Amino acid sequence: MNSSGNNPAWPGVTRKMGKKIVHVVGTGTVGEPLIGILSTFREQFGLDEVTFHKRTPLLTDRSKVVVLGKKGAKLCVDKDRWQAFKEMGMEPHYEAEEAIDRANVVIDCTPVGNENKEKYYKRYTGNGRGFIAQGSEFGFGQMYARGINDKALKKGSDSFVQIVSCNTHNLAVLIDTIALGPEKEDNLEEGRFVCMRRANDLSQDSEFIAAPEVEKHDDPRFGTHQGRDAHYLFKTLDLDLDIYSSALKLNTQYMHTIHFDLKMRRGVGMDEVMHRLKSNRRIALTNKKSAASVFSFGRDHGIFGRILNQTVIASHTLTMKGDREVIGMCFTPQDGNSLGSSISATLWFLYPDSYEERLKVLRPYFFSEI
Repeated sequence: MNSSGNNPAWPGVTRKMGKKIVHVVGTGTVGEPLIGILSTFREQFGLDEVTFHKRTPLLTDRSKVVVLGKKGAKLCVDKDRWQAFKEMGMEPHYEAEEAIDRANVVIDCTPVGNENKEKYYKRYTGNGRGFIAQGSEFGFGQMYARGINDKALKKGSDSFVQIVSCNTHNLAVLIDTIALGPEKEDNLEEGRFVCMRRANDLSQDSEFIAAPEVEKHDDPRFGTHQGRDAHYLFKTLDLDLDIYSSALKLNTQYMHTIHFDLKMRRGVGMDEVMHRLKSNRRIALTNKKSAASVFSFGRDHGIFGRILNQTVIASHTLTMKGDREVIGMCFTPQDGNSLGSSISATLWFLYPDSYEERLKVLRPYFFSEI
């Protein structure tokens, strides 16, 4: 369906008022499963249509485009590549900007979300539309992680939302659960983290490394961007937390691993720590020692092979130094733990008073133990 006409934003396109349309830009590590989940639970989420944009016509990607189409998602492409997609057996439904104009919510899953904001999205704000970008796009909009700062979202003023990165989700849920606790009191004296990042994702054919590579502390206050982003995430709740992170890249594809050291102002016993961890649906505990075995569990039992939990804590690593310092290690489900936040933000834009109820359909995919 190719449109033309006189709309000042996009010629001849009129957004179908009353319909709930979500458009996903990008079909990579985050975009592909997100399209799949939104399409699979379209009725439960209260969506009328899911569309997605793919930039480059590739025969190697035809299979996933076809599968996503069978789930009900509709392909959108750039005008000058429409014919190339058709010739490869992929049938587009809408042109790229037409799809943006039709959508109530646009979820950008590319590493150029900020560029797309300036080039496209700013022209389409208004009428309650929402735009979402991922962790790499610092400054895109209101920072958000599901269950951490929901109350910071302001309907009517937050048109642009940035879902924080996978490791920032992990840092944030550890701080929120262990240090701040159910009362959300500022009990963190300092949080120190070492993020041991996987080299690349399983779906990526490049950028693997032969040996571990250490990364620069490029922020004098926070170390690396993970600590910076976690700090500013909690800043949306008027909390000024002392967070510092270091990072290195490991020659593995199986998850990120994080060493954490949380020093608190007031003592919290290990029994209370374990109670808090077990009470949080977004946290999974494991007796497994290997990232490979945790990753494999996700492939076998997760949704689209993903673990939605924001962290997987290795229970046997948890210890206390004195009565005010909790130390341990955990795994980051890097290809899954931000998906819940993207879906949550999407439903918040569409149903601000009932989005949490609609999210309950995903509860079976949050594990208490892995």
